[in-house]
Amino acid sequence: MGDIQGRHLIVSALKNGTVIDHIPSESLFKVISILKLETIHSQITFGTNLESKKLGSKAIIKISDKFFEQDDINKIAIIVPEAKLNIIKNYEVVEKMIVSLPDSIEGITKCFNPQCITNHEKVVPKFTVIEKSPVSLLCRYCEKITDQEHFILI
Repeated sequence: MGDIQGRHLIVSALKNGTVIDHIPSESLFKVISILKLETIHSQITFGTNLESKKLGSKAIIKISDKFFEQDDINKIAIIVPEAKLNIIKNYEVVEKMIVSLPDSIEGITKCFNPQCITNHEKVVPKFTVIEKSPVSLLCRYCEKITDQEHFILI
């Protein structure tokens, strides 16, 4: 084995954009998918299975020149309620926020109940958030509860 002293993995600093941190490693690709990051043309860097004192293992996503609207922040929160966002401007962290679900959400996930009207007609699924971590949602139409283990993302 060769000498690895002095070798470093260099990841460029983010001039402007968003860092999504404290993602459990197993949730990384769900976050990438729900945010449709494959459609963004900015530079995106992600890492997984990184050491974390809080989570044991975590993932992180850095997105250049992207700042999320509340709808996207809600999507992050439904998958990873413990995630943190760092907003970067001119290489400085200008804002840190822990994502948090509002009291109600709509159009992010399907109702778990196969008989629900939202699964048969063009009705936007609407839920009341009854538990924020782990996430549990009460359907406003059929009143069934969908938990984080059974989310089918739209």
